Amino acid sequence: MAWLQLHLATTEKHADAFQAALENLGACAVTLTDGADQPVFEPPPGTRPLWQNTVVSALFEADAELDLILTALQQQGLQADAHHHETLEDQVWERAWMDDFSPMRFGERLWIVPSWTDAPDPNGVNLKLDPGLAFGTGTHETTALCLEWLDGHALNGKTVLDFGCGSGVLAIAALLLGAGKTTGTDIDPQALIASEENARNNGVADRLDLFLPEQMPAEYRCDVLVANILAGPLVELAELLAGYCKPGAGLALSGILAEQADDVRDAYSRWFDLTPTTQKGDWVRIDGVRKQP
Repeated sequence: MAWLQLHLATTEKHADAFQAALENLGACAVTLTDGADQPVFEPPPGTRPLWQNTVVSALFEADAELDLILTALQQQGLQADAHHHETLEDQVWERAWMDDFSPMRFGERLWIVPSWTDAPDPNGVNLKLDPGLAFGTGTHETTALCLEWLDGHALNGKTVLDFGCGSGVLAIAALLLGAGKTTGTDIDPQALIASEENARNNGVADRLDLFLPEQMPAEYRCDVLVANILAGPLVELAELLAGYCKPGAGLALSGILAEQADDVRDAYSRWFDLTPTTQKGDWVRIDGVRKQP
């Protein structure tokens, strides 16, 4: 069975109206995507911000009448800035989705391996991780920067804090690389669920503690802290994160665009001796060591 997919260029103001109208016209599925490379970072809870230029894509059965759909939209006052369509041949969508993910190497030892594939290096440090509801599979530059940093550090027996843990990938990687105990914290309860499940799938759930930020133990201190969030929160939370670090603790921060690096470095230089910034694409990692009191 084939499908008709219609793409309509519109604005944030009209995207929801297009979605509702297309669903009423029989669309099997409607998705909204960025039409102009304008990322939306960490929206406040309960909000759904859209892109100023939004592409609304609707999937119809192959026998749907394209001209009738476009006419019906126009009759409702919905005129797309541009549109195009394509025919999609039917396929096993689960298999196609899985084919998009393959094992990835970070540093010298660490691999992220989807559960349905064999590890390329059986003697490597292999972290089993499937794409899920929380951020952090290794495909984004910020996650990769942190994974490479963890792979390059001696973590044996150390306590590690993954602040903004998402899928738990950094905390789990630290454990597989030799850390004695890790803690993950995130503002999203779904992230804690994903982290626990991923830790269980990798056999390290008994050494990972998970907390919402307000539940973090007041006296908690770590040997290593990784935080892959965003520059704004990193700057605001600098004193808090510094307080979690023992003297001599290692620090790695990412989720930072290159043009934001100086602001983040300024915020942390009071408490940390920072090394030169590391860049991957548009993103950077800032790392260093907690100063002695």
